[in-house]
Amino acid sequence: MNLIRTKALHQWLANHFPLQSISLVALTGDAGFRRYFRFQYQEQSYIGVDAPVKLSNNHAFISVQKALLQAGIKVPEIIAADLEQGFLCLSDFGDCLLAEKLCQDNMEQYYRDAITELTKMLACGEQTVASLPLYDDDFIYTELAIFNDWLLEQHLAIYLTADEKSRLHACFDLLVSAISQQPKVFMHRDYHSRNIMLLNDGTLGVIDFQDAVQGPIIYDLVSLLRDCYVRWPNELLAPLVEEYRQQVQNHLPSENFTQEKWQYWFDLTGLQRHIKASGIFARLHHRDNKSGYLADIPLTLTYIADVSRQYDKLKFLHDLVTDRVMPALQKLS
Repeated sequence: MNLIRTKALHQWLANHFPLQSISLVALTGDAGFRRYFRFQYQEQSYIGVDAPVKLSNNHAFISVQKALLQAGIKVPEIIAADLEQGFLCLSDFGDCLLAEKLCQDNMEQYYRDAITELTKMLACGEQTVASLPLYDDDFIYTELAIFNDWLLEQHLAIYLTADEKSRLHACFDLLVSAISQQPKVFMHRDYHSRNIMLLNDGTLGVIDFQDAVQGPIIYDLVSLLRDCYVRWPNELLAPLVEEYRQQVQNHLPSENFTQEKWQYWFDLTGLQRHIKASGIFARLHHRDNKSGYLADIPLTLTYIADVSRQYDKLKFLHDLVTDRVMPALQKLS
């Protein structure tokens, strides 16, 4: 099937670039079902995208790309699109992911730059935000269920009793409540160092935004600073968390974002994201044959253990992860 679609993509691109033969070079894929190919045309580099219609949110990709472009954010240009076949041609942002350049000497400046882009996203108009799917309670609980279904049961063969499930759900209730309290804004939903490109001119480009939703104001900050793929000391992150709080306060002066409330939201929203992510990494292995993400589960569990330790109402979650999940994972490695 992939070979058939690759040939069809090649033919579609050849119709758009008829004066020169096109050679597609496959690029490393992401966690989704899209496939990316680089090709050259008249000494210019482009990206061809195979995004199967039933598995990809192509209409959202196009509409969100326009919204971010209007907000002054650098996103790939859409050169051509065929929504019936699920093919796209994009401008090429190159190969340099922010994740590959981050080090302790430069992380502060790069993260400040990335937070500047987040601030621009706050300027997305009400009509744009309202058109996005709502990241509501049902949405959040569905994501949290991935943890039990795929990491605990499918991957680790940990089966909770009815009482244990109830206690875990009580922990989830606390996370959902903290998320629901927050103002809803444009939310990229996967804003981290592997979805931010370092462009040739030193500025940042944003990719993989097609799953954007109308969601909690702190979510993207957590995705960025408590990255599932790299961890930084809290003392380096704290000033960045505070700077963004002040920027958001200026943007929404009618709200009262106290430092205590902001940190609470940051912690519990991060917990929800890491709980979901650990389950998704297991699902990618078992369902999608993408086993490379198994290596990222330990960091997500470390985040969960460290943050849940700070909140008495999350003791069951903390004990579950530290006493059962992490040891079971270690036995598999």
